Amino acid sequence: MTKNNDAHAIVYCQGMFNTLNGKTAHGLVRFTERYRVVSVVDARYEGRDAGDVLDGKRRDIPVFASIGEAHAHASHASAPATHLVVGLAPDGGRLGAGERQDIQTALKMGLNVDCGLHDFLSDDPEMAAIAREKDAVIRDIRKPPPRSQLHFFSGKIEAVTSLKIAVLGTDSAVGKRTTAWKIVHGFQKIGLNAVLVGTGQTAWMQGARYSVIMDSLVNDFVSGEIEHAVWSAWEDEKPDVIVIEGQGSLMNPAYPGGFEILAAGRPDVIVLQHAPARLEYDGFPGYPIQPLAQQIQVIELLCGKPVAAVCINHEGLSDPQIPFVCDAVAMAVGRPAFDVLRDGPEKLVKQLKRYLNRAVPESADG
Repeated sequence: MTKNNDAHAIVYCQGMFNTLNGKTAHGLVRFTERYRVVSVVDARYEGRDAGDVLDGKRRDIPVFASIGEAHAHASHASAPATHLVVGLAPDGGRLGAGERQDIQTALKMGLNVDCGLHDFLSDDPEMAAIAREKDAVIRDIRKPPPRSQLHFFSGKIEAVTSLKIAVLGTDSAVGKRTTAWKIVHGFQKIGLNAVLVGTGQTAWMQGARYSVIMDSLVNDFVSGEIEHAVWSAWEDEKPDVIVIEGQGSLMNPAYPGGFEILAAGRPDVIVLQHAPARLEYDGFPGYPIQPLAQQIQVIELLCGKPVAAVCINHEGLSDPQIPFVCDAVAMAVGRPAFDVLRDGPEKLVKQLKRYLNRAVPESADG
């Protein structure tokens, strides 16, 4: 997908930017081919640059206190806003009363609204009426397709000859999608055809052509939709590499999405995303995260495929600590460990390239 320069987006993340519940906004600030992000809304960081707040890297995406201010700024700039994208990702995917009022405000301004939460705004009579009056479009990204369009697992994935890499995690909201995109772009940089299979609403918002939004589906069709997305990527593009975005983790009590990806995605190799400073599952105090070595053992027992590397989420770590933590993790579990957000994906891609079929041209080096 080429970048859509006609869709200029204000990303709404009031009160949640730079927290675990702002991961949709974070993904859009870091990368998207579906929109041009013109601003972020979160009053706590008013006047700051969103990239600087998030990663210490300026991205020329200003943060405003309100949708009104963001809209006014864009109207006087070279990129008037066309969309409000809901960048919130709270547990349970539900909107609060104040957030609903803000979205109504955006619709009254004539902005199209894209929302990836479980509250379907297009089913809300009041919001739908405002959208009709203002000729705006509401897209509920998590609204499932009709069941007649869904796929049941068939085994056709066994025809896929691309290297399939699954990026799983030891917890939810731990950086799996970001690492998956980094791997895709890293392979593309060395001249190989790599595509992402997205499994959540944020990957779709970032422009992933092959996507299934797992947590919006009836359980009977989750495996079939994962299989169909991977197979479609292979059938359409015959890529060298297919990277499958993980969801949740194997052992998170609320988000055990890794099972379906291993079973239906049939990955050839796994990259495991881990936050060493995080001791309990996201949103569930009192539920300790199982040791990394145990999680690797469980993954390999379930699918019979190797965990090739660990990727570090550096939350709670100072910059000087990161290389030492990577070394310690690698020594403890016998797998190389990388922080691709901080250091880039080159070393990880070089490690993963070893799993490619010999048919891939040897001229592509990493």
